[in-house]
Amino acid sequence: MEQTKQLTELAKLIRSRRSVKKGYNDRTVEKQTVLDLLESAVWAPTHGLRQPWRYIFVGADQKEAFAKKVAATYPEEKQENREAYLNEPSAFLVVVMDVPDNQKQYDENFGATASMIHNFQLLAWEQQLGVVWKTNPHIYDPVVKTILDVHEDEKIVGFVHMGYFDEAPIAKPRKSVEDKFTTFEG
Repeated sequence: MEQTKQLTELAKLIRSRRSVKKGYNDRTVEKQTVLDLLESAVWAPTHGLRQPWRYIFVGADQKEAFAKKVAATYPEEKQENREAYLNEPSAFLVVVMDVPDNQKQYDENFGATASMIHNFQLLAWEQQLGVVWKTNPHIYDPVVKTILDVHEDEKIVGFVHMGYFDEAPIAKPRKSVEDKFTTFEG
């Protein structure tokens, strides 16, 4: 059971952050805003300072064409639904990761990239910019990789959907840490 204690501002931010999946308003997500957030997000832990990520920004001007191209990779009966889904956010940040030859470095790169995305989510939330990290089937599609010029030695880690919102999603409870915590008894 959680004890009552004074939370730091960082702890409050972490606990208040929500994934914003829908309900975006018409306010434009500017490229410069995303760049500014990334300038701090990249301070995530990264083994050997590899910084194994790169980004593809899809703004309001490109969103419809982007949604149409990605939706076209789905079976015909799903294309209309996927196109509508991809037109909901105001913008996207496609996060791409370097894929090394060995499993250890792959795991390190994925951990670093996930940490960077989490930093981005927290920083965006602080600016009232809603985001959600999505790993829909299209991120694994070789045609989508071609559309986005993702190289053979790279992986799409996810599409970060972005948009400003008027109403934050309601918090969902977390499982007790104590239920997930053990002590090694050696």
